[in-house]
Amino acid sequence: MLNEINLYIPTGVKAENELFNGFGKRELMQSAIGSLFGDAVAAILWLIAGNVALTVVAVLSGIFGSVMMCTKDQNNQSVVDQIRDMIRFWRSQQIYPYRMQDEWGIK
Repeated sequence: MLNEINLYIPTGVKAENELFNGFGKRELMQSAIGSLFGDAVAAILWLIAGNVALTVVAVLSGIFGSVMMCTKDQNNQSVVDQIRDMIRFWRSQQIYPYRMQDEWGIK
């Protein structure tokens, strides 16, 4: 006679505390670095154009874009993670060039 064992598999458990859904301390650091790149672009725009409105829009777009790219979705993947996976996959692919040989002695 088999004993029936109830197996409990928890779902939706997060390994880290999150500031909001899909955004934890790791994502905060990633978005801070992305915001610094956005600020550098805004500084270059300020030096070229000298337009305050354009600079403010560039700064806010950099912050908003970096937060959106680092926020994880339901599959626990962010845009940054997906790009990193695609680059890793691209680097792992190997090319084997085919060289045709005269197998039947026709040539």
